[in-house]
Formats: sequence, C-alpha cells, structure tokens
Amino acid sequence: MRPEVNLGFAAAFAPALLDPTRDVPAAVAGRGGKPAGRRYDVYRNNVTVSLIDALAAIYPAVQRITGTDFFRAMARVHVRESPPSSPLLFEYGHGFPGFIARYEHARTMPWLADVARIERAWLDAYHARDAAPLAPTQLAAVAPERLADLVFTRHPAAQIVRSQYSAVTIIAANRDSAPAERIDASAAEDALITRPEFDVVVRHLPPGGAVFAACLLSGQSLGEAAASALDASAEFDIATNIAGLIEAGAFTSISFGDAG
Repeated sequence: MRPEVNLGFAAAFAPALLDPTRDVPAAVAGRGGKPAGRRYDVYRNNVTVSLIDALAAIYPAVQRITGTDFFRAMARVHVRESPPSSPLLFEYGHGFPGFIARYEHARTMPWLADVARIERAWLDAYHARDAAPLAPTQLAAVAPERLADLVFTRHPAAQIVRSQYSAVTIIAANRDSAPAERIDASAAEDALITRPEFDVVVRHLPPGGAVFAACLLSGQSLGEAAASALDASAEFDIATNIAGLIEAGAFTSISFGDAG
C-alpha cells in the first residue's frame, strides 16, 4: 500500500522552502510541540543546495565561464523564483537560459544565455526517446524528380539553437577541463544537437543551415526548405547540408508530401 499523504500539511510545509523571508510554517514542530525552526532551516537549505547542484550538473559550461561563486549566486536567485514542478531533477532548469538572459549581473556576457540553451538542448537530447536514424541509402533510392517533394521525420533528439554570438565555439571550449583560449564571440553561430545512437553531438551549422534544418524538422518539404535557406543565405549549399543532417542523425524516415 502507498503511504497516505497529508496534503494540507504538504501545502503548508512547502511554500517557505525556497523563500527564506517567509516564516517557518506553524505546522512544523518538534517533540512535544516545540518549535522546530532550526530543523526546518536546515532542510530548506538542503533543498536549495540540491537544486543549485542540479543546475550546475546541467549547465557545466555556464558554470566554468562564470566561475563557481557567480554561478551559484545566480542559480540561487533562479531557484527561489522558479521552484521545480517535477520530482526528476534532470527536468529542472528549462527556464534557466531565459533567466540568464534577463539577469542583471550577466549583462556583460550577452552570449551566456545561448550557451545555456545549447546545454539544455544537450540534456534533452540525451534523454530523448531512442529511434533509428535515417540511412543515407534511403535518400539515394529516391528518383531525382521526386526529391523536392520529400518530407523528413524528425529524430526525437534533434534540436536547433540559433545564436547571434559564437555560442557553439564557446561551449566547445568550456565543456571540459582543457584550458580555454580567448574567443571572439561576435560571430553568429547556429547549433544542431543530435543523438543518433548513444552520444549527444553538437554541430556548427553552415550558412543557411539552421533555416534549412528548421524547415525540414518542422515538416516542410525538401524543396520548400531549400528555397527558404537560399533566401536566408546565398552561400547555402543543399547537397552539403542534407548530407550533413543525415550524417548527424537528424531524421528517422522520409515520405512524400504529396502522398505519392
């Protein structure tokens, strides 16, 4: 049998956990009805620390860039603003990149939020449903006159993050302990995040590649996606981009948009 949960007590106990300005709930008491404020404060601190630790595990590059003290101070503010809605810690922190974008003390690092978005996409890709990626031979078997009508089925792990900054280069330099060289962050970079098998991979998309990939992942035909990509960049190369997306494992199957 599952133990019964006193919902009234839980409702009184939980709200002050992430807000140190709130009083200890009156329902919290020790033996003989004595106040248990110190015990509650210890538990409150442990909850906050565990959520900060979860954010540090999800966003290691962000923490390395900012430094541990800055990161934990920033994360503490976010934790207090955004309590978890799931008991699974890996699901926590989806709103952290948006929080970073508006966090006053991170304004000198305008690219930091995009680095966080890539890290969040990395974790989501890691936990995405397994699916066999599209084999290159399936595309090769399509008659040339039918290629424009092809529609690609998105792999569950495939995601795109676009940035006005060099977010892909920055994250690549800060996801491990190797010394990071100085980076010019001013060049826009778009990322494709995939996990065709067991390992998550972050790729830097070429000019027009993000528009092309986004169109295909949203269900547009190959012809429509190519036209949009060419409008976005005269440097767009359809052969290079479609080969790169298939190699990356961004799709699971193909079909014809005209149902033919």
